[in-house]
Amino acid sequence: MIELAGIVILGILAQWVAWKLKIPAILPLILIGLLVGPIAQEFLTDDGSKWISPRWNGTEGLFPGESLFYFVSLAISIILFEGGLTLRMGEIKNVGPAITKLITVGSVVTFFGAAVAAHYIFYLSWEISFLFSALIIVTGPTVITPILRNIPLKKDISTVLKWEGILIDPIGALVAVLVFEFISVDAGGEYTITAFIEFGKIVLFGSTFGFTFAHALNFIINKKLVPHYLMNVFALAAVLGVFVLSDVFAHESGLLSVVVMGMVLGNSKSPYLKELLYFKESLSVLLISILFILLAANINFEDLLLIYNWNTAILFAVVVFILRPLGVFLSTQGSNLKLNEKLFISWVGPRGIVAAGIASLFGLKLAKDGVAGAEYITPLVFMIVLGTVLLNATTARIFAKTVGVFLTKSDGILIIGASKISRLLGHYLESNNRHVVLIDSNQNNINKARELGLEAIVANIYSDNLLDNIELNDVGYLMALTPSSDINKYAINKFSKQFGENGAFRLMTSQEIENGSSNIKEGLFSFTDDYNSLNAAIRKHPSIQEIELDNKEHYESLIEITDNDKDSIPLFIKDDKGELNIIPSNNKEGITIKEGSKLVYLGKPIDVEKV
Repeated sequence: MIELAGIVILGILAQWVAWKLKIPAILPLILIGLLVGPIAQEFLTDDGSKWISPRWNGTEGLFPGESLFYFVSLAISIILFEGGLTLRMGEIKNVGPAITKLITVGSVVTFFGAAVAAHYIFYLSWEISFLFSALIIVTGPTVITPILRNIPLKKDISTVLKWEGILIDPIGALVAVLVFEFISVDAGGEYTITAFIEFGKIVLFGSTFGFTFAHALNFIINKKLVPHYLMNVFALAAVLGVFVLSDVFAHESGLLSVVVMGMVLGNSKSPYLKELLYFKESLSVLLISILFILLAANINFEDLLLIYNWNTAILFAVVVFILRPLGVFLSTQGSNLKLNEKLFISWVGPRGIVAAGIASLFGLKLAKDGVAGAEYITPLVFMIVLGTVLLNATTARIFAKTVGVFLTKSDGILIIGASKISRLLGHYLESNNRHVVLIDSNQNNINKARELGLEAIVANIYSDNLLDNIELNDVGYLMALTPSSDINKYAINKFSKQFGENGAFRLMTSQEIENGSSNIKEGLFSFTDDYNSLNAAIRKHPSIQEIELDNKEHYESLIEITDNDKDSIPLFIKDDKGELNIIPSNNKEGITIKEGSKLVYLGKPIDVEKV
């Protein structure tokens, strides 16, 4: 009982430490597992026992006999299903040629290159070598996001790394599952006609069961045949049921079936997909926390000694310093990425949770079946995972500065709200070479923004998901432009530290305007205009004007006009180099006007004769 409770407590503690230190959770999870397992066994206990013993001599421990295989299999099936849910076929078409090539050409380079390296460096069989290479294809968002969260990068770089991690997770898992099942059909290594027929059965039953039951589950959920409060746990039961049922009809086909099931369901148009995904993400966090402490603790010290040699360092160097750059440069040939950007993408390729989890399961199963060299799978993959995560977590920021992709100035703009006001401002800012992102919980507003070619994200500001979006690393300005003053204030309080490095602004409230509050630090544009006046001005004159400024007095006289005329509202000062500066509500104080500057304003054109 103490060990079971300890695994859960240590797992959640490791997740908290990872969040606090902004590092991938897999790092503290595996290190804790190694500490309570093989390290405790060798150095910290007198009788050579482990503090946590998942499986001791095959018959004792928390999961004696076959029970560890069963638990790991079921846990991995849920994690793979959640990974499949995130794969949208439409996204592969839309993310750009470079990313599409990276998850295809890059994967092929890693798959064949790492297999050749493992075969000739560790003298493993070709089957085990290809299983190892298939397992280290994946990176994953859970390891990429924490590393890049605090490194300000150009949007192109962040986008490539983010989408590679998201898309390659289920693809890599699928390749690994297929290779494992190909090996499993004949553990003796003689691939006869019968063995190929068995492999065909695995692919047939796995894909058929996954496809069929995905549509069945989608039908049941959409027709509301299950009450809403049971929807998530019903889906969980369905995933476990499909995994077991598929495995009964074709041994080892269960993992393939849940990956296919997740991919099919993820590409459906179910309105409940997002809610289902949130539940599976929460469940995956708990399972991953338990799983990786168990798997790392299950490794014996003798397994670690297998790779305690120079061959391991050579294999790691080949994977990280040869195959990764080769895959990246081949994939990005002809793209708009510069040399230094390609170098940084080549450097950042940490392997993730899917790789370590599936490696442990496959290593355990193949070793139990007596497949030669299977004992190398788990320690070698864990070495690649830990090595790449440690390397990238400690050096990514320094390397970004060295190759010149580290942004010294974050001038991107995040606009909270995607109403007509925000869309008009966003379009103007985009046309003046500023990276603008609009967020809104209203899908209709987001669709209208995207039709204008603006980058827009459906997001709830009360969720923490936005803080993990590494594509917003170049954002340094925050503008809250919603009709709700409460939401605007909340957005400033929550996001100003991360996204408002150079300035966080919100619209004035009607009460602040009535009280004559002209010196509110985060006030935006004018102390006489709120959302309603902006909206009214846009309805009458939906355009943004520019007028050249002669000096500070000229600027102040124009501001006087806009204060009195509700149809014209000041927005920005545009300097002689085209740089835009947001006008705060105290728009006469601290404003510097240089020769060639322009006043950018919304609404009715100002009559210059009155100035």
